[in-house]
Amino acid sequence: MTPGPTPPLVAVAHGSRDPRSAATIRALLDVARGLAPDLDLRESFLDLSEPLLTDALRTLYAEGHREVVVVPLLLGVAYHARVDLPALVSEVTADCPGLDVRVSGVLGIDPLIESVALDRLAEAGADLADPELGVLLAGVGSSNVAANDAVAGITTRWQLRRGLLATPAFAGAAQPDVPAAVARLRLGGARRLAVAGWFLAPGLLPDRIARLAREADPSVILAGPLGPDPRIAGLVLERYGVAAARLAA
Repeated sequence: MTPGPTPPLVAVAHGSRDPRSAATIRALLDVARGLAPDLDLRESFLDLSEPLLTDALRTLYAEGHREVVVVPLLLGVAYHARVDLPALVSEVTADCPGLDVRVSGVLGIDPLIESVALDRLAEAGADLADPELGVLLAGVGSSNVAANDAVAGITTRWQLRRGLLATPAFAGAAQPDVPAAVARLRLGGARRLAVAGWFLAPGLLPDRIARLAREADPSVILAGPLGPDPRIAGLVLERYGVAAARLAA
């Protein structure tokens, strides 16, 4: 394959044993391909799903590419973004002389993604104007306090700007967990509960949060994952554009 005039985009997601996760990531990237049909865009994963990031980079190198932009499909700057990803890139570049890999910023905490999360809530049947609705924003949870605080900041903005009673709820490694978050919302006056997902795709952790939420309230409204939304696909391309411009400079 002859390398094109622009560097390929390698999108890298976490990966999951749940096949729905990789399928959703591929669907998201198909939307991005529709927005940028001339861009060489490939999917990859840090672990558990295929192709792995290291394999995708080595394949591009074998095809003759010497410049690549990696876009992490991660919603926070935690261990995977700070440690795993740089280590994997360094592993490949050590074996592939002349390969220049630029890693873009993560998708992160972005107003567009927040809008998608709220839309998923509304699509699931939540009345966002209901003063007695309590919303759990479900995230992975991290040992990195700043990453957890960033998710908590979303719920603070939702309360201040929309009057929405909301709190984070983490699947593990952080507090509040789902029972504690539900108790916090009920103490604040919530009579009805809904779960908004800070996850791109379905998987084991979103399923765990859904199970715990149903145990707390069988009538809880469960929003779907952020999924293959054009706004998120556009954000992937935006992150690519910034990193590709740095590479060109």
